[in-house]
Amino acid sequence: MSSKRPIIVSGMRPTGRLHLGHLHGALANWVKLQDDNECFYFSADWHALTTNYHDTSVIKQAEREMFVDFIAAGIDPSRSTLFIQSRVKQHAELNLLLGMITPLGWLERSPTYKEQRENITDRDLALYGFLGYPVLMTADIILYKATRVPVGVDQVPHLELSREIVRKFNFHYGEVFPEPQPLLTAAPKILGTDGRKMSKSYGNTIDLGESAESTQKKIMGMVTDPARKRRQDPGNPDVCGVFYLHKVTSDAETVAWVDQNCRTAGIGCVDCKKKLLERLLPQQEEMRARREALLAKPKDLDDIVQLGNEKARAAAEANMVQVRAAMKLE
Repeated sequence: MSSKRPIIVSGMRPTGRLHLGHLHGALANWVKLQDDNECFYFSADWHALTTNYHDTSVIKQAEREMFVDFIAAGIDPSRSTLFIQSRVKQHAELNLLLGMITPLGWLERSPTYKEQRENITDRDLALYGFLGYPVLMTADIILYKATRVPVGVDQVPHLELSREIVRKFNFHYGEVFPEPQPLLTAAPKILGTDGRKMSKSYGNTIDLGESAESTQKKIMGMVTDPARKRRQDPGNPDVCGVFYLHKVTSDAETVAWVDQNCRTAGIGCVDCKKKLLERLLPQQEEMRARREALLAKPKDLDDIVQLGNEKARAAAEANMVQVRAAMKLE
């Protein structure tokens, strides 16, 4: 990989099997970014501890499943660096140093901090690690001198905080880090089987490479337009999760056909779902086959991640040498 290419850094918390929401919301874009950028994609296992510190026993297996889905979805380990956050200790070192200059008020105004403190009530989140997660996130990004970070519009405020931390660091110690810019990605809306956003926490997901039988059962049972009571009633595809899946799965001609015939009662919901399955089932089968091939060779997967850890560690240490020198720490 050429160091002259723009550097992209992004990660996911290891939560196990990924689903269609992950594929169309992030992974499909990550695959495209490999063509023109130097990409670092990682398992954010330390970040997982900020809200799931009470049960760490599931992280390693979840991480393996996640890496399998990364590669099955098209992330190429020969073109992108896949690694585990906690295996690159420089993330922790830079996190510590950035924490020394980050004002408490900057962290307390984070919208995610406020939102999750209100919504997650089954465990104590009044913790140093949870409050300071944006500092670790900043360290993750700038440790590799990333210039662009793929984010949705709702994540732009988080990246602005990272840029503020970078500006303060550079003011005190010299121009060490570039300010990472948002690479806005128009993530398509993916609704789950119950009509809400597809999410593991809602139990409404369709996993990548899920079996044909299970996928078909879930699709045929999906919630559609709740106002459409009878087959002859016109429907509104704009509120239907099946239609959103059509938009990321079917071709433009099929999407237009479904849109028009739903609104005019030319087709029923069963017809719409069957049309979706014509495209979705072969895609799921291809993904399932790739997943099984990867799972059948666990050592190969371990080697891929180990090599990625080494590549990430080398890049991180080269930049930390500059950081320590700028801060007169060595």
